[in-house]
Amino acid sequence: MPAGRRIAVVGRSGSGKSTLLHLAAGIDLPSQGEVEVAGRRLGDLSDRARTLLRRETIGLVFQFFHLLPQLSVRDNVALPELIAGGRVAALEPRVRELLGRVGLADRAGDPVQALSGGEQQRVAICRALVRRPRLLLADEPTGNLDDASGRGVMELMLALVAEEGGTLLYVTHSREFAALADETWQLQSGTLARP
Repeated sequence: MPAGRRIAVVGRSGSGKSTLLHLAAGIDLPSQGEVEVAGRRLGDLSDRARTLLRRETIGLVFQFFHLLPQLSVRDNVALPELIAGGRVAALEPRVRELLGRVGLADRAGDPVQALSGGEQQRVAICRALVRRPRLLLADEPTGNLDDASGRGVMELMLALVAEEGGTLLYVTHSREFAALADETWQLQSGTLARP
C-alpha cells in the first residue's frame, strides 16, 4: 500500500476482515504466503521483533475502545509511549496537540469512564496516533457508536491520518464510511478482491 492511502475493507461477517488486520499487524501469522510491513517480512521475525515493529510502525484502533479505566484521558493517550519505555513528560506536547485536535483538550485529566462512547473512541484514535505510526489499522472503529457519533469519529480519523501522512486500513460494514476511502477492498470467504 502506498503511503497516505485510505483503504476500506468490506465483507460479510466471518469473511476474514479482522483476520486481515491481525495479519497486517503481525498479531497472527499466515498459514501460507507472506505479509510484509515497512519492507520487512513478518514471518521472518521473532515474536519480540514483530512486537517492536508493531510498536514503532503500526497504530491500532478497535471497535471496543480498550482504554484503561483507572487512567486519565491523558495517560491513556500516552500509554504506548510508556510501554515503549519513554517518558510521559517528553510526550506531553504531542498528547496535548492530539487531544486539542479531537476537541478533548479540556478533558485531559478526566477519568476515561466519564466520557461518552464517541469521546472514548476519539481518545483511542489519539492513543493509536501518538507515536506517529506509518500504518493505522482500524477494526470497525465506529461499530459501538450511534450514527452521528460514528460519522464524526470516522471523518476525524480520516482527517488526522491524512494530516499525519500515514496509511489507513479500516474495516467497516458501512457503505457510507467505505465510500470515504480512496479505495475499497472486498473480502469474500477469506479471498481479497482489490480494484
